[in-house]
Amino acid sequence: MSEQRDVTTPDGTAWTCIEALADLPDAAKDKLAGEGRRAVVCTPSGGAQSVRLSLAEDWRDMPEAELAAAIEAGRAGGGR
Repeated sequence: MSEQRDVTTPDGTAWTCIEALADLPDAAKDKLAGEGRRAVVCTPSGGAQSVRLSLAEDWRDMPEAELAAAIEAGRAGGGR
């Protein structure tokens, strides 16, 4: 299941987020990203660098503002 999610950060950058390693079994995902978490990669439409995040496994249901904040934190080096 490699559904993507699109979000726009407050600076107007459009991002496409997708779960990395989506085809792995849940046990492997838990080992790589942390139990109950998923490795997510968000790629901007412009020239900014992609951001790797560790988000709760239900990240697709996160409010848009929360996902945008996670991206901003990731860009600042804070990860999540």
